[in-house]
Amino acid sequence: MSNGMRVDLSELDEVIRKLWRLLDDMDKAGTTSRYDTAIPEHAFGQTGGEVVFQEAKNLHAASTEMKTKIEDIIKTLHELIDDFSTKTSKVRDRYNNEEAEVKKSVGGDSGGSTKGQLATRS
Repeated sequence: MSNGMRVDLSELDEVIRKLWRLLDDMDKAGTTSRYDTAIPEHAFGQTGGEVVFQEAKNLHAASTEMKTKIEDIIKTLHELIDDFSTKTSKVRDRYNNEEAEVKKSVGGDSGGSTKGQLATRS
């Protein structure tokens, strides 16, 4: 029996759509961090020849290490958002199925939500 609470499935749909947009943005950030942030070693100074900037190799190594950490952070955030999105979709589906069962048990499709469609990725 219902405890009187009502779930607005359209709001859950909106949350799911927003999470999908966020995932798309995270994909772009991941691509940028992976391919558009590499700095060549020579950009930090000369590493050979007559004049050598001794710290160039250390700066390049630190830059590469930070790039890797940023990629890992973005990957972890992406996984977290994807997991939350998947779980939110499952919750939405359960509420939708329960609503359909309640309608069926009380004699058809009269009353209740007219939102029977699942969220679609935009």
